[in-house]
Amino acid sequence: MKICVLPGDGIGPEIIDQTLRVLEAMRGDGVNFEAEVALVGGAAVDATGTPLPEATVKLADEADALLLGAVGGPKWDSYPRDQRPEPGLLGIRKQLQLFANLRPAILYPELANASSLKPEIVAGLDILIVRELTGDIYFGQPRGIREENGERVGFNTMIYSESEIRRIGKVAFEAARKRDKKLCSVDKMNVLETTQLWRDVMIELSADYPDVELTHMLVDNAAMQLVRAPKQFDVMVTGNMFGDILSDEASMLTGSIGMLPSASLNAEGKGMYEPSHGSAPDIAGKNLANPLATMLSAAMMLRYSFNLEDQAARIESAVKKVLAAGYRTGDIYEPGTRRVGTKEMADAVIAAL
Repeated sequence: MKICVLPGDGIGPEIIDQTLRVLEAMRGDGVNFEAEVALVGGAAVDATGTPLPEATVKLADEADALLLGAVGGPKWDSYPRDQRPEPGLLGIRKQLQLFANLRPAILYPELANASSLKPEIVAGLDILIVRELTGDIYFGQPRGIREENGERVGFNTMIYSESEIRRIGKVAFEAARKRDKKLCSVDKMNVLETTQLWRDVMIELSADYPDVELTHMLVDNAAMQLVRAPKQFDVMVTGNMFGDILSDEASMLTGSIGMLPSASLNAEGKGMYEPSHGSAPDIAGKNLANPLATMLSAAMMLRYSFNLEDQAARIESAVKKVLAAGYRTGDIYEPGTRRVGTKEMADAVIAAL
């Protein structure tokens, strides 16, 4: 298994290092891999002047899967747009056609008190958000800032083709079929024609999945329902911009965004796997970051790109064991538990393996 490793910025290198230790500990269990490191984001800008060097694109193309830490930070906020870290991430998604983003939001019983909602509202939470990743307003053209009538005007284009909607819809229906067979499609069809088409295509597609219950919800209501009664959802599917917002909202129901993995897949099953959190430059290099989301992302990599279900489940089980044993990084710490650093948390996971 050839893995392109992209540590990125901030805490990225630390959480990637500890996750690679976990994968190394599983070499005797069928996890045989070759890892090659490449630059992306702000680290790439500092070294090469661009957030996505050609050498990184080449390695990403050749790899079977990609494991990413995090990109971005205030250091690069004042740089020209094409030299900021984020276009590096968007560029890889576009290059590899990683159109389907899978973000599970699972609340571990031991972390119920860490959620900002009452335990009875979130206990047992298990949601999968399927976000379209290569279309919508983030990539639509034309876009830019121009001068009209003596003032600056910013403009972007929200656009989806029927084939793009159908493609992500199939991923969501298939995911729902393997879970509780409930799919909620989120749109804004009362205002946006783009999402009227989205709803129309989802309804047409549902005829191929008679065993899956399809419902629809406007995005503003969906945002409210996620904090009012989140357990009503099983699988949610939505476009790029709405998915970006809703998946971050859902992540906080679980107590910490530091616990949530994600997978971004293309039609061939090749994927980029990354934690849902950002680069947290304020704690970078201090052995404070929570590495569990990255380790769980590696588990998703074993499952989706390499079909190693048993090995993926071993990592997930080890994470559950360390949480049950009371190990906590600062973001999920509460009195009565054992506060540990990034490396110590990895030590505990490896011991649990």
